[in-house]
Amino acid sequence: MISPRRKSTRLGVLDIGSNTVHMLIVDAALGTRPEPEASTKTTIQLVQYMKADGSIRKSGIRALCEAVDDAMKLAERYRITQLLCLVTSAIHNAPNGNKVIRSIEEVIGQRATVLSGEDEARLTFLAARRWYGWDAGRLLMIDIGGGSLEVAMGSNEEPSVAVSAPIGAGIVTHNLLPESGVATKRDIKKAAEFVRKSIEPIVASIDLSETPNHAVGTSKAIRSLARLAGSVLRQQGREDTLIVDRQQLEDWIPRLAQIEPAQRSNLPGITQDRSLTIVGAGIVAVEIMKALEVDEVEVCPWALREGAILRWLDQFGRTRLGF
Repeated sequence: MISPRRKSTRLGVLDIGSNTVHMLIVDAALGTRPEPEASTKTTIQLVQYMKADGSIRKSGIRALCEAVDDAMKLAERYRITQLLCLVTSAIHNAPNGNKVIRSIEEVIGQRATVLSGEDEARLTFLAARRWYGWDAGRLLMIDIGGGSLEVAMGSNEEPSVAVSAPIGAGIVTHNLLPESGVATKRDIKKAAEFVRKSIEPIVASIDLSETPNHAVGTSKAIRSLARLAGSVLRQQGREDTLIVDRQQLEDWIPRLAQIEPAQRSNLPGITQDRSLTIVGAGIVAVEIMKALEVDEVEVCPWALREGAILRWLDQFGRTRLGF
């Protein structure tokens, strides 16, 4: 029997976070893998534009809108028929967050979807669940962004726990580590203590007696850390995956902190745009893994954007694609 041709829509997912503005374009169809058709990313690191009260300076809003405009040019070139614009909680929670969001909406010409930290955790968990499937059992998902940390766990597509804390790699770097980027063991210890305190609500919400069958990390920061302090898992019939080893990472952090940020990009997996914040990301990763009693996490290729595509297809795809 010949399978019916699947209808698709050219979908653009614009993910606006505290670290980057990322546009992903896919031909989305029910039952098919959301392979990227094109993508573009601009690194912003909004934390460097924040005032003492947490509001975003005019220069930061301008940089953000310029990055959004560049992303929309790619969308126009690929003639998308549907745009999903996701604004993460780090922007919305700024004292002038509503003003920032209105500026973004003026550029894109439509309303943006503002995600809470819990929303981010749920969408990212959905992406991880679809990637690994049901045989992954109870799944623990950790995502380290620039402004926040998301954790979710459960045995279904909807996690039983989905929580967030405003303690991302950028926050740790700019608020808790020296401006030069080079940190001493004492600096790292103080930052780790602050992170430990900040993640207490996350840890309290998770029943540690329910050991996860599979622990995964979904952020670019975790991928970078895996290339630096991890290993490659090769299994027949599956794509090679990266593993973050907590003990290796703990050993690497003080050595990494002593290297000038400009020189860190010479190390495996560390790109220039993450060279300053990678130590902060490592501190967050170690502390959340310790607190949740996890020795290693596997890097999941899918994250928030893929979760948004899957949710859109689940909720709207059948009607809009003619099913």
